[in-house]
Amino acid sequence: MNTNITPEIFEAEAMKHIDDLFRTAKRLTMNQVDAEDLVQETFMQAWKSFDHYELGTNCRAWLYKILFNKFDHLRRKKYTQSKYFQEADDLVFLSAAYHAPISEKLTDSQVISALDKLPEHYRSVVLLADVHEFDYKEVAEVLEIPIGTVMSRLSRARTQLKKTLSETALEYGIGFAKLAA
Repeated sequence: MNTNITPEIFEAEAMKHIDDLFRTAKRLTMNQVDAEDLVQETFMQAWKSFDHYELGTNCRAWLYKILFNKFDHLRRKKYTQSKYFQEADDLVFLSAAYHAPISEKLTDSQVISALDKLPEHYRSVVLLADVHEFDYKEVAEVLEIPIGTVMSRLSRARTQLKKTLSETALEYGIGFAKLAA
């Protein structure tokens, strides 16, 4: 436990990540107001728990872990209220085939739109692994899921993104229409 925590240290260590956390929260919640609330709750929890944070360690990963825990809490709360949430998760990453990444010619809005269409449990993994460049182990720790589940979800999410973006890719002359079939 660190008792020398000051607001200045918190600001220097944690606040520099607020924009990245907000972008991730917005992708998770699909709503500006909910994203703002989620980030606010994340930073409130981070401040309350900052005396447990070890200076010099990966503050970014620590904040993402809090963010995803808060998001899970929000999701569970919505599930309890609506009784509508279902997540199917098979570990089939061993049979997943490698496919080359989508061309960089696609626009951000097309990719963001395709990302928004992913189920939340896939979108979370893509955001952490592909957007924020966490490694599989870090993603597993942040989301508190096995590394095999990370690999499986990432493979499925990438395949789903490729299918969603295949028509646009064909317009650019990228030939992976077979994937969309």
